[in-house]
Amino acid sequence: MPVSRSTLLQAPNLLTLGRVALVPFFVAAFWLPEPALHWAAFGLFALAGVTDWLDGWLARRTQQESDFGRFLDPIADKILVAAALVMLAATDRLSDTGVIAALIILVRELAVAGLREFLAGTAAIPVSRLAKWKTAAQFLAIAALLVAGAFADGAALAVAGEALLWLAALLAVVTGAAYLRAGLRKMDR
Repeated sequence: MPVSRSTLLQAPNLLTLGRVALVPFFVAAFWLPEPALHWAAFGLFALAGVTDWLDGWLARRTQQESDFGRFLDPIADKILVAAALVMLAATDRLSDTGVIAALIILVRELAVAGLREFLAGTAAIPVSRLAKWKTAAQFLAIAALLVAGAFADGAALAVAGEALLWLAALLAVVTGAAYLRAGLRKMDR
């Protein structure tokens, strides 16, 4: 069923589309000279994070929740997080073990997206509270890692960011397994 123009133009959906539109600018910020790159990347990522919270709040508050918004919001999050993790790894802002945590998160995101696509139209798997905590840990970890390089003594912030990234990776495994179990139960019906 096509998305109506009025649904597309609802403020929550425009915020979500705006988050996707920020990603190329966020990636481009990594080519700025230091320390501008840290602040620009952090600022764009923080803005995108605010829109993630705001679009859901606004949709509920104004009763503009839509199937399109429920579809696009997690995709926008995955695009932003994937871009951030890839750029952090590509620019050596993650340790070797941090790259492993990033890969765990990316594999989980792809697997859950694939599962949701497979079940589309037949069953829905709602987002769990633990998955929301995973997303929050990811966003906080990435924000810390983005801005750590802007400070001469940012090593402690980078370590905290990687610790949060590992927390997000652990939560990614736990929530990914729960989604897989729920998806397999829905497939058996």
